[in-house]
Amino acid sequence: MSGFIQLSAAHREMLIRVVLIAFCLGLWFGILYAFLVALLVLAWLLDGGHKKLSLLLKEPLVRAIGIFCCLLLLGLLWTETFLEGRHKWAKYLLLLIYIPFLSLLNQQRLPWVVGAAGAGFGLVLLSGLYAWLVEQQQGIPLFNMSYLTFSALLGIASIFLCCCACMSRNRIVQMLFFSLALAFLYLQFQQSARSFLLATLVTQVIVLLIYLRVSLRILTRIAGSVLLVVITFVYTSPVISERWQQAWLDFENIRLGQYNNSIGYRLALWDVGLKGIAEKPFLGYGTGTPERYFDQTVAHYKNGIYADLPVFQQTSHYHNDWIEVGMHLGIVGMASLMYLLWAWYRVLAQNRLGLPAVAMVSFVFFSGLTETFLLFARMPVFLLVITAIAVSWQRLRLNPVA
Repeated sequence: MSGFIQLSAAHREMLIRVVLIAFCLGLWFGILYAFLVALLVLAWLLDGGHKKLSLLLKEPLVRAIGIFCCLLLLGLLWTETFLEGRHKWAKYLLLLIYIPFLSLLNQQRLPWVVGAAGAGFGLVLLSGLYAWLVEQQQGIPLFNMSYLTFSALLGIASIFLCCCACMSRNRIVQMLFFSLALAFLYLQFQQSARSFLLATLVTQVIVLLIYLRVSLRILTRIAGSVLLVVITFVYTSPVISERWQQAWLDFENIRLGQYNNSIGYRLALWDVGLKGIAEKPFLGYGTGTPERYFDQTVAHYKNGIYADLPVFQQTSHYHNDWIEVGMHLGIVGMASLMYLLWAWYRVLAQNRLGLPAVAMVSFVFFSGLTETFLLFARMPVFLLVITAIAVSWQRLRLNPVA
């Protein structure tokens, strides 16, 4: 460490830029993740970031992330399974990456970071297109990325482009962005993820409603347009058609009392999870306990109608951010998650990015109703990277440094 401190200012700056570029490019390589996070923290310390911590804590999103992660660590004090389980909850702590990443951005480094983030996204997109068109596979095997993660990424891209179109004042640019947003939405329809697709569609509708300052007449037009797009894309996507047929079959099996299917398993998880929160509403069962609670409870709950589900699928989470956090930390944890979403909205809205703020928080919220979105390690971090870049860019644009 002393060797790093003795580096000249020019060498130190070059090292920090290399780390930022490597982090943005290597975000999608799971095997490099831990190494890149360590490098980012080291670069932050090298830049004197620890001295700026008190200033950073004035940022609402930094405070919210800090509170949420501190509560998770405190929850280990009353858990019964500290040394057991898969410790999947530790992925929540990756939200802390936002702090050093935001701190390291300045006017000189920002263009490099934007270029690296764009290049990394482009590489992932091309790999996904190759997997879909050539290999005819879901997700991106090259990056060990499941169809769920890739679908979420495509949804985020579509929403982001839709926001760009709405904020642009040039008609030609608007049409270009809207066309690209539709193209990404079409690609999302080729993946098997129903949850993230629905979250994307709902968020897009919300963005358009806000942008058009909707009346009942315009609302009808938007609903009709969205429905037409959905029907067209479903008709041209055998993957989604098959998934919706499977959904109807799942509901038929649920009606017969069979829950060992995709939708039935989710309903069982939510049912048991809400029961668990009702039993210990204030502080939950402690960080890391929810997995074991489900396996123990289903053996006798409701005369054992869910008893075979741990065999059907290994319990890892509750497929819902709010229930998952509620099981870990009760109402206190759920309130901290709500504060985190509010702070996420606020930091963007304060920098005159109100529409992207609504879009981002809406997507995270709706995704978290049917998936544990915050446990998808790469996606929340990617959104935080976008947030940090957008906030820094706006601040430099509104308050240029001489």
